Amino acid sequence: MREKVLVNKCGFTDVKPIVMALPYPSIQVKEKNPEYANLLSVDYCGSVSEMSAITQYINNESRLSLENCPVAKTILGIAMAEMMHLQKLGELIFLLGGRVDYTAKYRDGKVRMWTPQYLSIPENAREMMVKNIEGEKAAIHQYKMHMRMINDHFINEVLERIIKDEEYHIMMLQVLLTEL
Repeated sequence: MREKVLVNKCGFTDVKPIVMALPYPSIQVKEKNPEYANLLSVDYCGSVSEMSAITQYINNESRLSLENCPVAKTILGIAMAEMMHLQKLGELIFLLGGRVDYTAKYRDGKVRMWTPQYLSIPENAREMMVKNIEGEKAAIHQYKMHMRMINDHFINEVLERIIKDEEYHIMMLQVLLTEL
């Protein structure tokens, strides 16, 4: 009797980050500012954050790759873009004098380490896309709120550029949702 072997034939070597075809501003700040670093730490690894988005997208991609390779590749491309955002936020936090340690420092003084409990992991692809769209919208809302609190045009230019990618991701996810 021959052993049945399962193989994932969804190749990912051609996947690129899904981002707007626009340059990112250079990563710089006017001056050190721990309060701004703390705000960005929430975007970095809070419940609504790049860390949460990356982890959720990678989970989605892993579970979709056997049954729907094109969707899985798109999700991986979005995850790669979120990794770029995480890296840029980390640089800004460091320049502002903060620590990049996977803890979100909230204005009320609470400090919370990132946890997978922040994730939404639905069972089917349609629900995944809906949750991913909700996550992107929440991230945009949070970035805009933080931009109103940050008086540093260098930081706000980076956040505005990240928002453009998040809006693009919503559009891509909405297309995927209609195709499922």
